[in-house]
Amino acid sequence: MNGPLVVLGDTLLDRDVDGTVDRLCPDAPAPVLDERSATDRPGGAGLAALLAAADGHDVVLVTALADDPAAARLAELLTAAGVRLHPMPLPGATPEKIRLRADGQVLLRLDRGGDTQPCGEPSAATLRTLAEAGAVLVSDYGRGVARQPELRRALAATSAPVIWDPHPRGPAAVPGTRLLTPNEGELFQLTGDAATGSRLSGVARSARTLRDRWRAAAVAVTLGGDGSLLCHNGGAPLVVPSPAASTGDTCGAGDRFASAAALALANGALVSEAVQEAVRVASAYVAAGGPTGLATRTDAHDTALTGIALVPPSGGNGREGAASVLARVRANGGTVVATGGCFDLLHTGHLATLQAARRLGDCLIVCLNSDRSAAELKGPARPLTPQVDRARLLAALDCVDAVVIFDEPTPHAVLSWLRPDIWVKGGDYARGADPEHPDLPETEQVRRWGGQVVLVPYLDGRSTSSTIAAARAGSRQLTEGRR
Repeated sequence: MNGPLVVLGDTLLDRDVDGTVDRLCPDAPAPVLDERSATDRPGGAGLAALLAAADGHDVVLVTALADDPAAARLAELLTAAGVRLHPMPLPGATPEKIRLRADGQVLLRLDRGGDTQPCGEPSAATLRTLAEAGAVLVSDYGRGVARQPELRRALAATSAPVIWDPHPRGPAAVPGTRLLTPNEGELFQLTGDAATGSRLSGVARSARTLRDRWRAAAVAVTLGGDGSLLCHNGGAPLVVPSPAASTGDTCGAGDRFASAAALALANGALVSEAVQEAVRVASAYVAAGGPTGLATRTDAHDTALTGIALVPPSGGNGREGAASVLARVRANGGTVVATGGCFDLLHTGHLATLQAARRLGDCLIVCLNSDRSAAELKGPARPLTPQVDRARLLAALDCVDAVVIFDEPTPHAVLSWLRPDIWVKGGDYARGADPEHPDLPETEQVRRWGGQVVLVPYLDGRSTSSTIAAARAGSRQLTEGRR
């Protein structure tokens, strides 16, 4: 496959809250769920991208994310899975779907995110990625990304095969789409067909209607455990049955089908071959338990710092505070600046870098390596100062507006959420480096949303390592003087 698989569409955060029920609420005839664990995973286009990346493919996700904790969690999960994010600004809140379950039975689903709002515009880097794609999968969940005018123009212009997984509330596919992949229910909603006659004849008739109406090359209708029906020419449709009956979790099976078909087409398969491969892969996915193995579980009462935590000047959990800073600055048309590092033993070199960074924009957010991340970078003897103390010291500086603790070796996940206009590097990076140098690994990522990486001067002779070395040397001299 020449070029990455680009997945384009609406991303949601899916969360399953599992627990037990042994009593009713005293003030209403409703069960009381005693929460035991919560499972997070990307939903919508995010799940389609995650599934493709899990097979080792180069995957780019073009989506819209708000400035909120749900987006931060999605960026963390997707980046950790190897998905390259090209996020566009999303007004309001990132959509969430929360299922409350007892013994595997859904008691209630809570949806967050409110009404859909038009997303922001794609960056030049995003449009270039679409032009260079090996295949494009439009995973439409009806929340507006597939309606974005510039994206639609780019989809119409690309030479890569476009696979469109439609939603009844979404727009029509761009003309020339190689393959549409609705499920049976979506198909009848999209065409308004009354589904009269036998099942297969009704599906085939409606598939032909949708293919002609949207001027697509082919339509593959997923039929649940019965496989898929392909309508791709004027002749009889092709029915591809599932290789074996399966009763696992079907959540994400449609995304698995569509991503497998897209990858097959990108590798030169015929449409009929791509659909057969997609049925095989989706059936195996359901039989293996669906998205269970892709989820991240946390204990209900675990209060340890994991992943991304935003710390306000007063300490504690400051996700909402940092999101508020971003929203305020962007609402006023301001410039968001971010920088990162371990900041162990805060010294004047750090202060000079931070003050210089703050002068470049209207707020400064510091991405801080967690204790575990710092130890991986600096060695087992570091950091000398715990992450909570380091965060509080940084947040107390008048040039710092928020602090972000990240647990990964690099800040890629949190950068995908913050999307700073300027990413500042100081210290040793400023010595003879330029923004094109591979020693600046964030450059390509920041450019995806139109941001800029810059260097700021560093005060020579000031570093944590030299401070530690001087302290140890002084300690040795003091010890020898007492002998």
